[in-house]
Amino acid sequence: MKKFSILVLLSFTSYFTNVQAQQGKKMNILFIAIDDLKTNLGCYGDKIAKTPNIDRLAKMGTVFASNYCQQAVCGPTRASLMTGMRPDVTKIWDLKTQMRDMNPDILTLPQYLITQGYNTSGVGKIFHSSSAINKIDPISWNQAYLEATVSDYPNGMGKPANTQYQNPTTKLLFADKAKKVSDNDEDAASKKGPSTECLDVPDNAYEDGVDALLAKSQILALTKMDKPYFMAVGFHKPHLPFVAPKKYWDLYNRADMPLAEFQEHSSNGPEIAYHRSSELRNYSDIPEFATFNEPGNHVRLKIEKQKELIQGYYAAISYTDAQVGILLNTLDSLGTLNNTIIVLWGDHGWHLGDHDLWEKHTNFEAATKAPLIFAAPGYRPGKSQSITEHLDIFPTVCDLAKVPVPNHLQGKSLMPVMVNKESQVQKFAISQYPRKLNKEEMSKGNYTSNKIMGYSLRTDKYRYTIWMNDFTTNQPFENNKVFAAELYDYVKDPLEKHNVVDDKNYTTISKEMKSNMLQFFAAQVRN
Repeated sequence: MKKFSILVLLSFTSYFTNVQAQQGKKMNILFIAIDDLKTNLGCYGDKIAKTPNIDRLAKMGTVFASNYCQQAVCGPTRASLMTGMRPDVTKIWDLKTQMRDMNPDILTLPQYLITQGYNTSGVGKIFHSSSAINKIDPISWNQAYLEATVSDYPNGMGKPANTQYQNPTTKLLFADKAKKVSDNDEDAASKKGPSTECLDVPDNAYEDGVDALLAKSQILALTKMDKPYFMAVGFHKPHLPFVAPKKYWDLYNRADMPLAEFQEHSSNGPEIAYHRSSELRNYSDIPEFATFNEPGNHVRLKIEKQKELIQGYYAAISYTDAQVGILLNTLDSLGTLNNTIIVLWGDHGWHLGDHDLWEKHTNFEAATKAPLIFAAPGYRPGKSQSITEHLDIFPTVCDLAKVPVPNHLQGKSLMPVMVNKESQVQKFAISQYPRKLNKEEMSKGNYTSNKIMGYSLRTDKYRYTIWMNDFTTNQPFENNKVFAAELYDYVKDPLEKHNVVDDKNYTTISKEMKSNMLQFFAAQVRN
């Protein structure tokens, strides 16, 4: 205990010495967002992933090994992260609602940093396009928000079709689709291309490669200005379709790709917890490999397609990792790599066949757990197992940048964890996901509304999920609105095979977890 106390004291001494040295000087901030990135990274212990650049960043900073998003889908999780407020406050639970339609005066992180003397700029996907005005929320940026033009792509290639594909055959198909859409063919509008693409092309044949180069140029320009900068760079991969230059596919052997160990639904698990992988099903090459007529939420992809998709996911991660390397090398060339606040996050996780699920859109571990890495001058690198949330990113950036943390934020600064990796700032994380009941389910439960919201509470050992009818945390809890519940023991059952919420051996734990959830609900109503 004495040795531990001395180590903690030395950590805090080092931290305060650094603060004094930096006093009055605001640091630049590099803010890296990666779409659909789960913790399949070398620095998170993945033995297959080839991610040398993100691993390099991890060695500079703190890897948060138990970090969770607020809702496992792009629009809601990004609106929550960027405002430091839960989805029930932002009122963004889908991919249709515009953030400022629901909350005209809501404050975003870059918008706040402008008031604190920062220049803010961005490129790529930071907000989901449907959630933000003009896809980017213009009030959040006082410098140009960059967008690729035709001239940014290699000569003769042009922009990718549907922002994704460079295969000439696929581009012709999309040209035909565009004509049909202009002719009001509604079926054509909903059709997607293939789920993967592997071509021997340069990195900047695709959107993320161009965005990395645009970000590099903007960082160089921002460095010459008289204010500190907040540069947000949003990479689209590894979001579907899994598109990446061939050299990244070649890093992985398809035959060696690991299939999900457990591809069934949990015993005693409610069907409401699952989905039919509809996003994946929309891609043109999926139907021949999937099951469409099996009852329940199943897709049952053939093994060869599973392995192709898993290889594609890893290839897309490695492609994105190379773009992260461009950003780090840019800072290194400026001599500012070790004197810049850098945060890298994935907006949520992704199912790769576990529970017979693909995509995100659940409250399970694979969808809600997401990578988070913070690096800042004066903080020893390391890994923390402390439970953290995406909500914590906004206040942590403020704390590290030495600007006041807005009082209304719902997350907590992770700076104490960066000082002492054994400390924790909260006991659990909360995620949520909406569903809709069918007519039979409504009739059986005597419900007048088909709306269901599942709230999931994750501690270091357990996950408790409660599915509520016609309920959000903006109203008092009513027990008669409980549709279903789940409890998973990650010590004994890391693959979520058994829902033990009604198991007599877990009676005490179930009651304790539900009590924690109800306390959380009550606190939200008061706020």
